[in-house]
Amino acid sequence: MDFKVRFATPEDLEDMLELIQELAVYENEPDAVQVTLDDLYRYGFGDKAIYKCFVAEVNSKVVGMALFYSRFSTWKGETVHLEDLIVTKSMRSKSVGKALFESVIMYAKTHKIKRMEWVVLDWNTNAIDFYEKYGATVFKEWRTVQLNEDQINQINS
Repeated sequence: MDFKVRFATPEDLEDMLELIQELAVYENEPDAVQVTLDDLYRYGFGDKAIYKCFVAEVNSKVVGMALFYSRFSTWKGETVHLEDLIVTKSMRSKSVGKALFESVIMYAKTHKIKRMEWVVLDWNTNAIDFYEKYGATVFKEWRTVQLNEDQINQINS
């Protein structure tokens, strides 16, 4: 099946939100998505745009996405953080994820980025195997640390 990869446009936002919700279900967090279409527009295409996104489409329907943004490393300078690489279930194993991932890699190469990074769930062995085929290092000793909204709000300033 033929597909094409391109940068996302505001017209893709509903499809992108559907993919995000599909990922949440896959990761056993079906009620975790709080981002809205307005958020996706504001932070991807508005005055406060902070992310970029490649989408893969078949017959004008978005079937995958790779959402990423710039970060700064005190050791490396500008880096790219791949927030999510999502391919709808019916399109997995059809090279869509590979094309999206390689688009982010090419973006990093073109912009002379010194490091790409992302997180992967330890039980998602298909994803880990996929990334390791590219030579990616999956660190066992690093732990993801977060404060959620309630925790942030409980801290006295």
